[in-house]
Amino acid sequence: MNVEDIKRISVLGAGSMGHQIAMLCALGGYETTIQDIEEAALQKAKASLEYQIGKWVKKGKISVAEKEAAFERLTFVTSLEEAVIQTDFVIEAIVEKLDVKQQVFQEVDRLAPPHAILATNSSTIVNSKIAAVTNRPEKICNMHFFFPPLVMDCVEVVKSEQTSEETAQVTMALCKRINRTAVLLQKEISGFIANRMLWALTREAVALYEEGYAEFEDIDLICTKALNHPIGPFALMDLSGIDIAYFVDQQRYAETGDPNDKPPKCIEEKVKAGTLGRKTGQGWYNYEQVEVK
Repeated sequence: MNVEDIKRISVLGAGSMGHQIAMLCALGGYETTIQDIEEAALQKAKASLEYQIGKWVKKGKISVAEKEAAFERLTFVTSLEEAVIQTDFVIEAIVEKLDVKQQVFQEVDRLAPPHAILATNSSTIVNSKIAAVTNRPEKICNMHFFFPPLVMDCVEVVKSEQTSEETAQVTMALCKRINRTAVLLQKEISGFIANRMLWALTREAVALYEEGYAEFEDIDLICTKALNHPIGPFALMDLSGIDIAYFVDQQRYAETGDPNDKPPKCIEEKVKAGTLGRKTGQGWYNYEQVEVK
């Protein structure tokens, strides 16, 4: 199989990552299906894309014709079978929980054509843990986009010991076709490259906050002013979702058993309170007066 054989792409999950990944594929010329079990999530995804790509048109990034063509390539469905029965490439972008991903991949493996590559957008879970429940481990890899995918020009493609070189190279080529810069990791490590570096920064920032050395706003300020980061670690948690950080820490702790990898108390408190960042209007910062698309 080579990248020219890919005609149809299926994206599983219409959340903050999935719908933007799907639009990248549609803009790249692929017939793309977005699947989610919730019809409301699909409608929200469609409205969000209309808004985002509409802004691109106003800014002159793409033409009206290009926008319309991309939307014509997009299909929104709730049926997993309908989404993958004729697909060539699957990108899973559902909740960051191993057992849920395994359940979905097991079903996709049964439904999708034998030639189809199955990629996970997981930011932390290595693909071998998911491939273990399928009959095609050589066709499974990580294809980790960064949030928000329509803006961030980077994808981590990760091989396991069983991922074939063909699968890795087709996935790398697909990234180029959808106008994204890909980096290939030749072997697995939890969190890959970017998130392992980010974990170190975020873990230290949270520890400094919890131990009372500085307020979170000031830690963010130091990161942006002294380190020249575009956004501080607390603001970044709000942007991507504090629940995502919580699930990632839970998964990491489950893998390592190291108490230092448990979700920090302040993160757990925010998840329990439902203040998850921009998507809920309140996280570390207050966004209730800001309309977030």
